[in-house]
Amino acid sequence: MGMFDMLQISASALAAERQRAEVTSTNLANAETTHTDQGGPFVRKEVVFSAVNGSPFHSVFSNAGGAAPAGSVRLTDVVDDPTPPVQRYEPGNADADASGYVDYPAIDPIHEMADLMGSVRSFQLNASAISAEKQMIQQSIGILKPS
Repeated sequence: MGMFDMLQISASALAAERQRAEVTSTNLANAETTHTDQGGPFVRKEVVFSAVNGSPFHSVFSNAGGAAPAGSVRLTDVVDDPTPPVQRYEPGNADADASGYVDYPAIDPIHEMADLMGSVRSFQLNASAISAEKQMIQQSIGILKPS
């Protein structure tokens, strides 16, 4: 593993957590959206991460080809939550069906806030790791510098 691979790994985690926070924020913003362009209620989104794994020769090839180092993470997909919508009896609502029920997104604000807090905390930890990595690189350069 090269000296700058640590920075690339932490940077990939920062990007993935930023995307996770954006998806979670979108879920929170649409927790009461009963009608979308597709016709039904908003459907909660979930992120899928995957690790970038490599062969034992991965570090040799990643330096030559510019690929992400082994241990990096990336957002693979954003998928719809299969949980069915929550029905509430609101006969006066414009989105109510014939029996007076309105479909609301199956979004629990407490769950979303906990997910957002986890994303923010992970982002902070990776930012701290980058700071520590930067300090180690600076100290290494200082050791190698002729006096």
